[in-house]
Parts: sequence; structure tokens; C-alpha cells
Amino acid sequence: RSSLFKLLTPCWLCYRFCTIPRFMGVKAVNVSQQHMRHRFSSIRASALPCMQDDTTRYFDFVVIGSGVAGLRYALEVSKHGSVAIITKAEPHESNTNYAQGGVSAVLCPKDSVESHMQDTIVAGAHLCDEETVRIVCTEGPERVKELIAMGASFDHGEDGRLHLAREGGHSHNRIVHSADMTGKEIERALLQAVENDENISVFGHHFAIDLLTCQNNGEIFCYGVDSLDTKAQKVVRFISKVTLLASGGAGHIYPTTTNPPVATGDGIAMCHRAQAVISNMEFVQFHPTALSDEGLPIKPAKIRDNAFLVTEAVRGDGGILYNQSMERFMPLYDDRAELAPRDVVARSIDDQLKKRGGKYVLLDISHKPREKILAHFPNIAAECLRHGLDITQQPIPVVPAAHYMCGGVRAGLQGETSVKGLYVAGEVACTGLHGANRLASNSLLEALVFAQRAVQPSIDHMVDADADPCLAEKWARPVLSVSIKDSALSDIIEKTKKTRMELQSIMWEYVGIVRSTNRLKNAEWKIGDLESEWEEFLFRRGWKPATVGIEACEMRNLFCCAKLVVKSALARRESRGLHFTEDFPYLEESKRKPTVIFPTAIQELTWSSKPLQRQLQCK
Repeated sequence: RSSLFKLLTPCWLCYRFCTIPRFMGVKAVNVSQQHMRHRFSSIRASALPCMQDDTTRYFDFVVIGSGVAGLRYALEVSKHGSVAIITKAEPHESNTNYAQGGVSAVLCPKDSVESHMQDTIVAGAHLCDEETVRIVCTEGPERVKELIAMGASFDHGEDGRLHLAREGGHSHNRIVHSADMTGKEIERALLQAVENDENISVFGHHFAIDLLTCQNNGEIFCYGVDSLDTKAQKVVRFISKVTLLASGGAGHIYPTTTNPPVATGDGIAMCHRAQAVISNMEFVQFHPTALSDEGLPIKPAKIRDNAFLVTEAVRGDGGILYNQSMERFMPLYDDRAELAPRDVVARSIDDQLKKRGGKYVLLDISHKPREKILAHFPNIAAECLRHGLDITQQPIPVVPAAHYMCGGVRAGLQGETSVKGLYVAGEVACTGLHGANRLASNSLLEALVFAQRAVQPSIDHMVDADADPCLAEKWARPVLSVSIKDSALSDIIEKTKKTRMELQSIMWEYVGIVRSTNRLKNAEWKIGDLESEWEEFLFRRGWKPATVGIEACEMRNLFCCAKLVVKSALARRESRGLHFTEDFPYLEESKRKPTVIFPTAIQELTWSSKPLQRQLQCK
């Protein structure tokens, strides 16, 4: 396979549908663990004279994110060197922890890899990369078995075999699950294994700010990341030979999302600023059935940080969607009715709400036996009951909410990016598996497969990397916002909070489930004006380009990701999968190609689009 990145032009180009060759794979090299540890030890020893305090840390591998992708990868590479896991909040606070449905995998004799592939490609509106789909569907079952061997407990049927559920878009029962809390169970098992691994250090409440990069002969290399320790209020620099980004998605560019508060697009934004290739950002998946607080008998005492997810498996188990007049509507939109892919169901609900002026629709599972409902969906049942609703007797009020980014940092078949030493896995990555729409329960599967596939090339890169131990001091250090006067800092935080809400409102109104060219252009202008106004306010109140604070840095990343979504959406002049535009309402076979945002040598003149540190020239 030819290398893509020697061919890139040094300017911003959001190509409408540019096909790009696969990344060149890294040839496997067998090196003994003893040799690798010896190399690391010598580098750490020589680095010590360059370290002036505890704000610089050296590791073989740095993992950004503590979801399934980051944890699984860390457990493998820790056999070959030291690993730091940097996580924004508590280690369990990730999108994985909120995943209810399960992991899709071919584990039944009646099922087949070909069937799983076909379902994935159909759901993805035929934009999926077929080689990636085959790899994930083929390797997936083994990854699930590894989780079970590590102690993850999944539901079994009366026959003692794994209970396999079915969700929208799947032609077979193939969803391995742990009731309706699968992600939490997987996270528990992996965190337990990480805790028992002496080669892994976990740094909670460390917010990744920007990647540390340098350039040599036209290629960009990553040597770690700057982070903000939000507990100790200090900047900590992590220097590593290999960095894996597994930081999740960007659900909080919208006002209502199933994602936890940490999902502010930090990884995608950092990679864009580091000049990595970004792809397919227009494909934002809105989960059709998030719990609507408006429809609950007892309203929550406060606004939720993230919407409560009502898993796809409820529809897979026979749940029926009704409008508020108790009229079943899904058969009017698709022959597959409630089992249609998520994009179809979300648009159908959106259409019902707009036609009827409603705020939610109803999902009814109460016709099923009470004991089965409570056994399969205990978490959903408990949450609804807390607010006066018994799902065994009453329908559940639901509404679409931003859920998953099918686009992200362009990744090759081993999780490699255009930046040497930087790998991606999980929602932050665009591997080509999901195409224009993710098939239900394929996300945890993809994370597991690509976390494993990134291991060997990461080890090879770590062994071959030449590390300058004093490199850490060559990048300028970010400055804490505490240096700003208290009154000014309070004003900045308040302004940032309002700006965040305004951005989310723009994205929902103009870049939501149904789009148009005019609305997208309005979004582009409004976001640009809002960003300029916010940045001008910051710098008038004493902010500097190298200043960092959690609220402002999150806002910076939200702006960056929102602009990437809008640019990609404007580039796609057809309706495909999750991207539906009224101006081009049909599929165009000639446009069945990914959208690609190439790296740029000259960044946009905004704070959110530029890295805090100047890119170095590698020696």
C-alpha cells in the first residue's frame, strides 16, 4: 500500500469526496521484552537531568482516554513497557460506561461473518470500507471471548449459552450484553485488570490540552501531550514514544446528547490542530430513543448533564413506537418498522414531532411479560420508576439525542494516523467501519478490534523510536488561567458558559437531523461570529494564547469540532445515511466517497484551530 501522506498538499482542503489510499502498515518486528525495558530504562535515566520538577513525566506509551479502547490497548502494550493512562475525569467516566445495548459479534452457528458484514454495509449506506468491515466482523468474536476470559460477565439463556439480543439493522440475534448495562460491566472488568497491572499508571482528572509534535522531512511525529491536572491545578507534560488517542466523541456540540459531560471532542480537535487527516465528520448519529424528561410524570429535580439512553434493544425486543395519539408510525416510513437503522428511525421521529408539534413520542414494551422486561432492562425500568413511570404498564416518552460520531481522525487498518507515533481507536477514530451510519452495537466491537490491531505497530514504533530526553523542554509551556485576576476569570467562565449554550443551539437548529445548504451556511457564519466574539472577550480580559483553563479549552475544542462537522456537511451534496439535506434528498452513486479534511500548514486564524505549542523541527 502506498503512503498517503507524502502526497498531501500543504493547504486546507475539505475535499468533497476524495478517495484516499490506505495507510502504509508497519512491518512487525520481534524484540524481546527485556531489550525494550532496557532501552526505556536508559532513556528515563538520561532524561532525569532535564527534569526540573514533577510536571514532566516519561513513559513508553501514553493512552488518552479510559474507555474500552484505551484500557484494552493499555493492558496489551503494558507487557512491553510503561504505560500512562490520562483520563479527563474519574477513570470510569467514559462513553463505554453509558453503553447499554452490547457488543455485536458472530457467536451463533446460524449467523455468519458475511451476514454481519452485509448488515453493517447496508446500515452504513454502502459508504463503509469493505476491508475494514471484514476485519472487524471476523476478529470480533475472539475479542469478545477475551473479555469473558478477563472476567466480564454477560447474560446467558436458560440453555446456559450466551444470550444474544437483536437490535435495529441486524438480521440475526448477535448482541452480547449484560442486561442493559453492558458498557458498565466491560468497564468494570477492564479497570480491575488495569488496577492489577503494575506497568500501568492512571492519571485521573488530567485534561489533555494539545499533542506535542515536530516535523522532519515533511512528516509529523508525536512525542506526547500536555495535560491540565485539574485537581492540583498544574500543567503536566507527558513525553512518550507512542501515543494512543481513545478520547471518545463530541456529543456536547449539541444541547441534548447521551454522551457524558467529558465528550467535548477534545481528541478530534487536538488531532486537527496537530495536522492529522479528519474524515466523515458530517455523519453525526442521533440516537432515536433518549428518555424525554418532558414526558415523565415526575420531572427530574435538575437538568441532566446528558440525556438518559433508552437502548436500541428495547425495539429489538419488540418495543413499538407511537405518536402521542397512540398511532403506530414507523411502518409508514420503512418496511423494517422499529427495526430500521437508527438514521431512519431518528428522521421518522423528527418528522412526527415537526408535523404534530410534539416534544416526544412513545416507546411501548408493556405488552411483553413483566418479568422479562425487568430482567432485560432493569436500569431503564429503575430510572423511569424513579420518575413515576412503570415501563411494564406504560409507554416510555422518548426523543432523539446526539449520540455517536461516525467520523473522526482517519485511521488505517492498524489504527495508525498521518502523524507518526500517533494511533487512534474508538469513537475518536474514523476507520471506515461505520460508513454513513453506525450499525447498533458495532461501536464497542470496533473499539476492541482496533485497540488490539494497534498494539503490534505501536510496539514496533516504540522500539525503533529515537527519543531525545531533553525534547520536553523545547516546547513552550502552557500557562494556568489562575494568573488572571479573579473578577476577570469569573467573567470569562460565565461568558464561556453562555457561548457554549449558544453554539449548541446553533448546531441543533442548523446542523441537526434534517439539514439544508442555506441552514448549513448560516451555521458556518453564526459559529464564526460567535467564536470571534468569544475570543475577543477572552483576550480583552487578560487571556493569552498559551493560557489554559478547563472551561475555555473545552470551548475551544467544541468550536473546532462544530466547524469540522459543518464543513464536511456542506461538502456532501447528497443525502446518505445520517446526513440528510433537503436540497439533495437522494443518494448519488457518483458521490459514494468519504469526505476528507486534509492537514494544513497554515492554520485558520482562530485560537481553537491552532495548537498552543509551536511545532518543532525534529533533528
